[in-house]
Amino acid sequence: MKRMLSLGVSLFILAVIYWRLDFSRLGEVFQHGDVFWLAVSLGLVVPLTMLTAWRLDQLVPGGVRLGVMESNRLILVACVLNLILPSKMGDLAKAWFLKERGHASAGLAFALVVFEKACDMLSLLLWCAFGLLLYQQKDTLFWVMTAGVVGGLVGGLALLGSPGFAGLVFKNAGRLAPVAVRAKLAKLAGAWSEMHEFFWRDRARLLRVAGTSMFIWFLHLLQIWLFILALGATAPFLAGLALAPLAILAGLLPLTFAGIGTRDAALIFFFHPYLDAPTAAALGILCTMRYVLPALGGLPFVSGYLPRLRLAKAESSGVK
Repeated sequence: MKRMLSLGVSLFILAVIYWRLDFSRLGEVFQHGDVFWLAVSLGLVVPLTMLTAWRLDQLVPGGVRLGVMESNRLILVACVLNLILPSKMGDLAKAWFLKERGHASAGLAFALVVFEKACDMLSLLLWCAFGLLLYQQKDTLFWVMTAGVVGGLVGGLALLGSPGFAGLVFKNAGRLAPVAVRAKLAKLAGAWSEMHEFFWRDRARLLRVAGTSMFIWFLHLLQIWLFILALGATAPFLAGLALAPLAILAGLLPLTFAGIGTRDAALIFFFHPYLDAPTAAALGILCTMRYVLPALGGLPFVSGYLPRLRLAKAESSGVK
């Protein structure tokens, strides 16, 4: 029901967007686009997926690795599940597979996934903060957003670097959260503590994974800037570093289906100094393809993971 509601919100926002702009101009934008840059930008999905798979392989504790190919299949399946199912089932799949293969305990496997997501978010905030601090066209709203992004980055780094600060945050959050959420927060707090213990005793692994995450997100933002070139438009790369992450963050709000709608509206709003509305709407479609293409690539592998996911769901529900 929740998924259907979010899909309805996405369709409503898209309907408003396309109603307000000349829909025929959207086709013209793609018709006059640069096929070479379109192929190059969409083709970046492949190395990005492989790099993310390599990072997952580096996260595995002990001497036995998943292997890049197995990690790649797992990443692609996660893309499918995250696109069509609620509650980030793709991330659950990764944690469950690590546990099932004996690479980590259930708690540590969940902690590894939490760390992976934390690295992604902090890398996105880092590039966004860098771009916003150097972005020239800042009004009051942009200064507020800059302060929010920098504050989120500093707070996230403190959570990642200080077990005491993290414990204090989770403790206070548990007191303020509704009763139904407290159990999830307690589980997350336990995973966060286990993650701290695991990663801070291996600084080389920590730096390797963090550095890879920053490079992955640089390529993500480069891809979005190349989309702009492919659509026959221009925007400074620094503006892309500042504005594209804001649109991605808007798409993370739990309002719409896979961020569709909110991300499109944010792209039109933030990029209006450089792109007209039809071009920004076309950019939104290409940004959605960043999620759709890996999901399509993961479809052939989903059937091999579904039994494991059903078992994971049964265990998490207390069903034997």
